[in-house]
Amino acid sequence: MNRPVVRPALIALVALAALVAPLALAGPAKSGAKMDIVDTAVAAGDFKTLVTALQAAGLIDTLKGEGPFTVFAPTDEAFARLPPGTVEGLLKNKAKLTEILTFHVVAGKVTASDVMKLSSAKTVSGKTVSIDTSDGVRVGGARVVKADIAASNGVIHVIDTVLIP
Repeated sequence: MNRPVVRPALIALVALAALVAPLALAGPAKSGAKMDIVDTAVAAGDFKTLVTALQAAGLIDTLKGEGPFTVFAPTDEAFARLPPGTVEGLLKNKAKLTEILTFHVVAGKVTASDVMKLSSAKTVSGKTVSIDTSDGVRVGGARVVKADIAASNGVIHVIDTVLIP
């Protein structure tokens, strides 16, 4: 059973989130010194499952890299709506997990105003995700609930559903 491996990582993640939570409460930095995509997600507190999945897939260093990246980030609630056992199963299947997570990332910085001009975007997984702006903004069927969260190496758009390629 692989649970002992995931649990220490989750405990470390929660401890890290507790350390950086005061930064999130202070709001975004006004100067040019911002946190990268991963640190921004950890500080927000609503992406614990996403960050755990990024760790399991070995994508943390990539998303802490220079970028720029655009991440359509599903919340913990979005992951919780997946069928029971799905997240646990994905954490044990690195190839499938990586495919799903990279389907949430677009190379380059794509702001909300940029998204409004698109009907699709090519993800770093190599697959294309649809974009519909006819009633709010939907990416691959997921609703964008918060846009343009700035990070030093890109931008995060919060979505309400996990995208499955």
